[in-house]
Amino acid sequence: MGVELTALHWIYVVFIGLIIGFMVKRRDTTLISILGIFLISIAATSSLTGSVSSIFNSFIYAITELLPTILVISIIVAMSRVLTSTGINDVMISPFSKLIKTPGLAYWTIGILMMVISWFFWPSPAVALMGAVLLPVAIRVGLPALGVAMAMNLFGHGIALSGDFIIQAAPKLTADAAGLPVNEVIQASIPLVFVMGLVTTIAAFYFLKRDLKTGKLNANTGFTANPVKAPNEQDVSLLSSKQKRFFALFIPVMFALDVAAMSIFNLQGGDATALIGGTSVLILLLITMVSHKNKGLEKTTSYMIDGFQFGFKVFGPVIPIAAFFYLGDSGFAKIIGDFLPKTSHGIVNDLGVALASVVPLSKEIGAITLTTVGAITGLDGSGFSGISLAGSVANIFGTAIGAGAATLTALGQISAIWVGGGTLVPWALIPAAAICGVDPFELARRNIKPVFIGLVVTTIVAIFLI
Repeated sequence: MGVELTALHWIYVVFIGLIIGFMVKRRDTTLISILGIFLISIAATSSLTGSVSSIFNSFIYAITELLPTILVISIIVAMSRVLTSTGINDVMISPFSKLIKTPGLAYWTIGILMMVISWFFWPSPAVALMGAVLLPVAIRVGLPALGVAMAMNLFGHGIALSGDFIIQAAPKLTADAAGLPVNEVIQASIPLVFVMGLVTTIAAFYFLKRDLKTGKLNANTGFTANPVKAPNEQDVSLLSSKQKRFFALFIPVMFALDVAAMSIFNLQGGDATALIGGTSVLILLLITMVSHKNKGLEKTTSYMIDGFQFGFKVFGPVIPIAAFFYLGDSGFAKIIGDFLPKTSHGIVNDLGVALASVVPLSKEIGAITLTTVGAITGLDGSGFSGISLAGSVANIFGTAIGAGAATLTALGQISAIWVGGGTLVPWALIPAAAICGVDPFELARRNIKPVFIGLVVTTIVAIFLI
């Protein structure tokens, strides 16, 4: 189980600590991230020019990895602009306005809907489907955009993705690595997923309500550039009442057809997101041409520019930190080259293996180690890249303890995905942050305490289940 740790690994650990520290202190991490990339590169290559070049190359790699998300967010925002400017948005949200009357109802309704949709189609398409419609409703009843982002994020990228009961991509990876049947891992994960979900979402809601009451949190907390315009900015004369009602019905029908197509043709992940994005473009084009008539061609471009400006404004601060963390996984070889030890499986995975190899074996230590290993491997922002390692470590601990391999496997999976799949790592939670127009770093900070409490409670429960 031994692994060779080099200076590269220790530099990475130091800068992880620095980045987390700067985030907690609400300071910008761009400079720290770039310095970390440079030092890791120079330690690996001993080349000054190569290290300087690696900064630029890491940015290209990060943008390439993030580009599908940037595009779909930009397109959804562009569509939101035309819906708001024509008054269609008001007609669409009126039924929900009757159902959602308080900030609490908004939080739980949005969260539960997000969880259910995410079970079937994963969170990114679900965020795109829900954000444009339910965000204005929530804001009007007093739930800030940051609270909406938390609900979508914790229920979608947290509960739904960490269990992944329907699509089963996550449990398949961990089960294969642990040498267990997938059903066994899923069954073991059910109580842990729901304990983690309940504790985290209730804790998040408690802190949200407390900070709203004390005034620490308000409508502008974490605000960047909310894509939903105020009502007085709408030009409601662009469409007749009948046209607005038609499009208010037409748009949900189009997205419902997308959902049906995802199910029939088994579209998941990127394919599902692309379908949502393409549908949004067609809706944008149709409504713009009908509402702006002769000026439709020019207004189409204008709306698209607005969307892309918003997308890149939100992603701008994230690219440097994402570039650094991508070095922890497969990005290292593509950005810097083949300079890791031959036995290495990536910096992050090496650190997880090293931790697992030095701790004593008991069910308590095993559970704590799997939670920690999962969290460490989640720091690359994928959530999925390290769960095979979690399965391998769980197999070793389960064999040594003589029980609990499936529970340990599920615990490592939950920890990795809650940290890396989109609730704590800023660039992984960008879909929810961008749709709601809030700062992803502020959203990550709001999630830290409830997710940490959830992981502690879930780990304790896992100890009793082993």
